[in-house]
Amino acid sequence: MQEWCKRENGFIKMSIRKKNVCVVVLGDIGRSPRMQYHSLSLAENGHFVDVIGYGETQPMDSIKLNPFVYYHYMFPVPQIPLKLLNYAFKTIFQALNLLFLLFTIRKPHIVLVQNPPAIPSLLLCWLYCKIARSKFVIDWHNYAHTIMALNLSKQNTLVKLTEKCEAFVGSRADCNFCVTNEMRLDLAKQWNVKAVTLYDKPPLMFKPINLKDKHEFLLRLGKLYPNILDKENSTVFTEKLKGEVLLKVNRPGFLVSSTSWTEDEDFSVLFSAFEEFENHHLNGNQKKLPDLICFITGKGHLKDFYTKKIEEQNWKHVKVITPWLESSDYPLLLACADLGVSLHTSSSGLDLPMKVVDMFGCGLPVFAYNFKCLSELVVDGENGYTFQTVKELCDKLLNWFEEFPMNRKQIDIRNKFTANLEVFQKNRWAENWQQIAYPFFR
Repeated sequence: MQEWCKRENGFIKMSIRKKNVCVVVLGDIGRSPRMQYHSLSLAENGHFVDVIGYGETQPMDSIKLNPFVYYHYMFPVPQIPLKLLNYAFKTIFQALNLLFLLFTIRKPHIVLVQNPPAIPSLLLCWLYCKIARSKFVIDWHNYAHTIMALNLSKQNTLVKLTEKCEAFVGSRADCNFCVTNEMRLDLAKQWNVKAVTLYDKPPLMFKPINLKDKHEFLLRLGKLYPNILDKENSTVFTEKLKGEVLLKVNRPGFLVSSTSWTEDEDFSVLFSAFEEFENHHLNGNQKKLPDLICFITGKGHLKDFYTKKIEEQNWKHVKVITPWLESSDYPLLLACADLGVSLHTSSSGLDLPMKVVDMFGCGLPVFAYNFKCLSELVVDGENGYTFQTVKELCDKLLNWFEEFPMNRKQIDIRNKFTANLEVFQKNRWAENWQQIAYPFFR
């Protein structure tokens, strides 16, 4: 590709070379949407992208079909019973696997690394860039040491080493991106790391859909989860009468949440609120309430723990379903729901829940657990509500679903939220990335 540049002494021919970019995700590529978005944006600008990571789940279709994106999957780490020994073995195994892939792919001009995790990817990729004379870029989603401290402690030696690694490598990167302004300020204050805030924005696949598309998706989803089906060609939410799709007046409330089932999301808060909601039904409370159906999507090591908790409940007016959806179906689920719920608490208090970004892209209002920088995304009373206790969440659920779906007050609030979310939807990932991130890669 060539470009012409005009100067005072005439036209000078400039050669613009497309770059090789290596994107390192020391995790499941299919469950790393932000890094997939980076990869797709780079590829759409003509750069060749090599993605290194684990292949536990399929990436998005748009990524798989892009001819400029190449995948290099890491081997799963064998497990060793002893915890400390297993951690050391895992680190060495991943380091050797990552080094092998880095030296066998085409030589990158730029290496873009997701953090967390920090060890061994940050240090190894920085050293590799020194050898290969590549530019080194970190995309800060959170702090690795604060996540480790959830299972260990802040005083643990491994946690302290991880923090030192993040500080050392971060200050030596050629470019740093981060997900919030609060994190940008903290990186500068704590470690003298100069970062650029690149907010998560929803890609175009996260958008509102019409009633016909909702009905067709719910019918298809009902083949996997029959308890959302009613009679033939009808779901508990929608029905088709004389060729026209309608929302049922006596339908249940439709909640949705998504999670990686990790320690920074305490779903016992939501389940306790459901217990209170159930009690309001059983005690004949004056509030007229619908039944609730809640879909909680995602994979993670705590899923079995919470699934057993759900099975132990004997709720008659609340149903919880825990599917794993294909990347193309997840936006449709969000677009069908009445309300989104986020239990993300943030180990550092400096990142934002990407699930809320996706929900907002679909025009879905959210109840979100409040923490330090959440107001950079969720503005209480404007595009959703925040809470910090079980009682606050339960009270908001009761008010939201009182006399659902005919409560005039709630309809007005929902319309207000929808209008504000339409403004949010005008700035999508592609445009935001092009403006904020691409100048460095270009």
